[in-house]
Amino acid sequence: TAMPDRPAGEIRLIFQPSEEMHDSEGKSGGRRMVEEGALDGVDHVIALHVNSEAPAGKVSIHAGYLTAATDDFVAHIIGRSCHGAYPHEGIDPIFIVAQVINAIQGARARRIDQTQAALVTIGQIHGGSADNVIPDRVRISGTIRTYADSVRQALWQEVENAVAIARAFGGDYEFELIKGYPSVINDAGIADLIRRTTVDLLGDDALYVDPPGLGGEDFSYMTRRAPGAMFMLGAKKDEQYRPHHNEHFDLDESVFKRGAAVLAETTLRLLRGEK
Repeated sequence: TAMPDRPAGEIRLIFQPSEEMHDSEGKSGGRRMVEEGALDGVDHVIALHVNSEAPAGKVSIHAGYLTAATDDFVAHIIGRSCHGAYPHEGIDPIFIVAQVINAIQGARARRIDQTQAALVTIGQIHGGSADNVIPDRVRISGTIRTYADSVRQALWQEVENAVAIARAFGGDYEFELIKGYPSVINDAGIADLIRRTTVDLLGDDALYVDPPGLGGEDFSYMTRRAPGAMFMLGAKKDEQYRPHHNEHFDLDESVFKRGAAVLAETTLRLLRGEK
C-alpha cells in the first residue's frame, strides 16, 4: 500500500526466537540477536507481548521495570555419611540445608533494602536414599529475581554467603550461579508514546493496569542496547484458566490486529521524532 506521508527513516522488524530456551552456549534468542548486530544503529526499540489472562484487546504499558532479572543457582551441601541412629559420627547435610534455607531467606529480609524488589525461591531439594542413613551431600537449587542491577549483584553474593554457613556446622559446599536475563526497563518517553498512541487509536477504555512482575524476558537485552518499551496486549479467550506455560494456554487471536496497529503507529510517530 502506498504511504505518501510515511516519514523518512529505516524500520527494522525483529522476530525474536527462543525467548524461553538457550543454545549450546547458553544464550537465548534476544541475547544472540543483540550480539550478532540486530540492534546496531537502532535508535529505539518497541515490542508487544500478549497476556492470556488480561481482557481481550486491552493494552497495558508503563514506564520503569517491567520484568525481573532471572538468575538461578545450584548448591551442594557436603557432609559425611553415617548411620541415622548415630548422627554424632557423621555430619548431617540435611540438617545443614535446613539452616541454609533460613539463611537464604534471611539474606533477602535483612541484607537487602526492603523497598527494592528481590526474591529467592528454593525450587528443588534432593538428598538421601534410605530412612536410616545420613547422606554425604544434599543438592538444592533455586531462582533469584530482582529489578535493580545493584540488588541483583548483591544477592548473588548474599545467597552464596548463606550457603557457606555449611562450614560453620562442620560441612562444606559447592556453589554455582547461573546468570540469566537482566530486567526489562521501559523508557519513560517511549512508554508514554505507546500509551498516547493506544488511546488515539483505540480509545481511553483500551488501557488496563498490569503491574510489573518478577517473570523474565530477554527483550531486556534490547532495552539495554537502545531506549525502548514493551507493552502487553490482553488476549483472554474465554473464562477457562489459560495462563502462559500451561497445557490449557490459548488466546483470542482476533485482537492481534490491535497490537499490530499500535506497533505500526508508534513506529511512525517515532520516525517523526515524537516522544
